[in-house]
Amino acid sequence: MKRKMKLRYKILNGAIALTLVTVSTLAVTLAYTKNCESPVIREINNPMKAIIYRCYGGPEVLEQSVIEIPEPLAHQILVRVKAAAVNPVDWHYMRGSPYIMRLMTGIGAPNDQRIGTDFAGIVEKVGSDVTKFKIGDAVFGGGGGPFAEYVLANASKSVAHKPIDVSFEQSAAMPIAALTALQALRDKGQLEPGQKVLINGASGGVGTYAVQIAKSFGAEVHGVS
Repeated sequence: MKRKMKLRYKILNGAIALTLVTVSTLAVTLAYTKNCESPVIREINNPMKAIIYRCYGGPEVLEQSVIEIPEPLAHQILVRVKAAAVNPVDWHYMRGSPYIMRLMTGIGAPNDQRIGTDFAGIVEKVGSDVTKFKIGDAVFGGGGGPFAEYVLANASKSVAHKPIDVSFEQSAAMPIAALTALQALRDKGQLEPGQKVLINGASGGVGTYAVQIAKSFGAEVHGVS
C-alpha cells in the first residue's frame, strides 16, 4: 500500500515554508483570511500619504494612511510619484487571489501593506550603487506600492528614463500592459515581418500596445474590439 506524503510546514513572518504538503492542507492554509486589524500607532519621522490594505478583500479594505517614506537600498532609487496606473494585478494583490499568490504576498494578511505596481515620477534619492540615474531624472517603471507619494524601484531592472515627449500619465500606463503585449508577440509568438496577426481586444489596455508593436514588426494586423 502506497504511503501518502504529508506536508510539513511553518508560517514564518506571514510566509509559509514548505517541504511536502497535502493539497487539502495547503488549500485551507492559503484560504485563511485575517480580519482587518486596527493600525499600530508608530512614530513617523518622514511621513507620506499612501493607499494601503491591512487585510485581503474588496475595495473596502483600501484606506488612505500616513506611513514612513522608505529609504533606498544600494541598488534602488526613491521616486516621487507623479502618476500611477491601475492594473488587474493590483486587484489580485488586494484580494489575495488566486490563493497561491499568498505564498508570495502573505498568509492571512499582506506582508507589505502598500499597493500598486506601475508608476512614473521624479528621482528623489539614489542608492550608493546606482549609476544609471540621478536625482531629478524623470522615470517610469514598476515598483512595490506606487499608490503613494513615493515609491522604491530596482534601478537595474524595473525602471527606465521617461521619454521627453511622453507625459507622466502616459508613461505610467505602459509597463505591465506594454510588456505583456511585447512578450506575447516577440517572445512567445515569435512574430515576423509579413505574418498575419489577429489581436482580440485591440482597443483594450494590452491590445492597444499589441497593435502598435505588431505593426512595428511589419506584420499584417487585424483587430477585434
